[in-house]
Amino acid sequence: MCGIAGLSGRVDERALHLAVQAIAHRGPDDEGIFTDSTAGVGLGHRRLSILDLSPQGHQPMASNDGRVVLVYNGEIYNFRELRRELEAQGVRFRGNSDTEVLLNLYLREGEAMLPRLNGIFAFALWDGRKQSLFLARDALGVKPLYYAASDGRFSFASEIKALLHLAPEARELDQVALHRYLSFLWCPGEGTPLKAVRKLAPGSAMVVRDGRIERQWRWYQLPATQLVDSLRDQQASIENTAARLKHAVTRQMVADVPVGAFLSGGLDSSAVVALAREQKPDIRCFTIEAKGGQEDGATDDLPYARKVARHLGVPLDVVEIEASRMAGDLEQMVAQLDEPLADPAPLNVLYISRLAREQGIKVLLSGAGGDDLFTGYRRHYALSLERYWRWLPLRVRRALAGVGGRLDQQRALARRLAKVLDGVALDGDARLVNYFRWAGERRLRALYTPAFRQALGEEDAAAPMLDFLQQMPQQAEPLQRMLALEQRFFLADHNLIYTDKMSMAAGVEVRVPFLDLDLVEFAARIPSSLKQKGAEGKWVLKKAMEPYLPREVIYRPKTGFGAPLRRWMRHELRELLGDLLSEESLRRRGLFDPVAVQRLIADNDSGRVDASYTLLSLLCIEIWCRKLSDWGMA
Repeated sequence: MCGIAGLSGRVDERALHLAVQAIAHRGPDDEGIFTDSTAGVGLGHRRLSILDLSPQGHQPMASNDGRVVLVYNGEIYNFRELRRELEAQGVRFRGNSDTEVLLNLYLREGEAMLPRLNGIFAFALWDGRKQSLFLARDALGVKPLYYAASDGRFSFASEIKALLHLAPEARELDQVALHRYLSFLWCPGEGTPLKAVRKLAPGSAMVVRDGRIERQWRWYQLPATQLVDSLRDQQASIENTAARLKHAVTRQMVADVPVGAFLSGGLDSSAVVALAREQKPDIRCFTIEAKGGQEDGATDDLPYARKVARHLGVPLDVVEIEASRMAGDLEQMVAQLDEPLADPAPLNVLYISRLAREQGIKVLLSGAGGDDLFTGYRRHYALSLERYWRWLPLRVRRALAGVGGRLDQQRALARRLAKVLDGVALDGDARLVNYFRWAGERRLRALYTPAFRQALGEEDAAAPMLDFLQQMPQQAEPLQRMLALEQRFFLADHNLIYTDKMSMAAGVEVRVPFLDLDLVEFAARIPSSLKQKGAEGKWVLKKAMEPYLPREVIYRPKTGFGAPLRRWMRHELRELLGDLLSEESLRRRGLFDPVAVQRLIADNDSGRVDASYTLLSLLCIEIWCRKLSDWGMA
């Protein structure tokens, strides 16, 4: 796991060195630079040594004749099988890294190698024979890759703060993207807060020549977006779910450094630990105790994490953090994320990764992805309840939507019900997408200045998600469509971004066995009725884990990270709120109407509306804009 950066069109060695230094946290073990001033190409790399700790794994890595050069961030889990194939074809290896396997596979198969890779990666490969730069990102988007292209100059990097050293002019804000961050708390699609900076989509690749994008394509299609033959045997589905997950965990434990695991006490992380323990009985696990209050309606995870650790006989390290300190780390979180994601959960990853690194652990296994393959979020259950009301006439559903706005926003259950009712008057895909929203179009546009609204035009925040669903077969049932949204957007544009950025801030690699491609493809064949079975989400996975975990852990209530955000807005974050969202600050930024924002704060304080996450999003955007002035500056 590493950090990469580079450019095509014109070489600026000083800028490239600065870009690599900006992501030094991603690779504290080694650094390398390659430039070809004649070809106008430069590649930079920071290394976190996981496989083959010797100098033979140094990057940029060149072919024997020096004409093909690779920088790569990630892990190829099936590299040993690929290596054996290449050796059978006469390829001789100098070391034992997966980087060398990737390079030699390209020399044999070119771009056609991509579907053969089961792993997490972002790479750039300069092919001097073709005078072209080939970039690709893994199927699910576990590893990030940003790029900017203009005026015959192309730049890329693992993080925006590095990219801005290579493209310092790319600083114009993208109002459409900001609207999406405020609508969903993250930005679905390829946009970022900057118009000129884009995310390479998961499962995508491109070829760049002379600083211009020559070709871009999608090399991987999510199985959830296609009609596949469903498994008919219930018991076989259960047994194969366990077997496939076990194989994924085993494959992802390959490393030349110690491997540990997150253990929240939820089903997904507990399942990964239970299966990892069969390979490594003393696997070290990590969890967090946020002292100082849970959010209303949240369940404390720590007792469950301890119960699982005792049941499996594995060591458990607990990070003890005061909730007030977490609120104080908000600005650091936004700076590290590179994007204004309005969610306190990334701090958990940061704190745990720091402790793991202090304990000598460089790799952590995560349960991320379980909810996105097998269901588990509240919206999946809410979707299953639609059959009881979606037949109602539109006028009745509109009346129900109005009721939601009058519920007591200070009570957790009322907030959840109001969120469901908010979309009952919508139909089809629009209603599906609405489950992901945190704030509606009308409320948000009322916060914007006239200039912001004009720049935004009629653009719908949900456009990337709706366009994506339009490409799916119309016969695909609603739950399949929602899981496809989870896998393409909620994972890649939110969960995986913050997991990567916050763990790499501590020099720790996070692996996600649930997103092993074989398991992803298998899960797509499991009928929806075995995933969300009535009120029981993740039914097939729960049945698969019964031989491994206590029932009280498997069938515990689903919960997320319950940071006391609503309290923070009244206490711990109050001073920051008053500073960053003051009239002076907002007028200087020119994005949000100071009067409308102050009215929203007052309404949130009184409990008239629940706008804590919208206010957090406004805070994160202002923090991000202030950090932007520091990034990319020598």
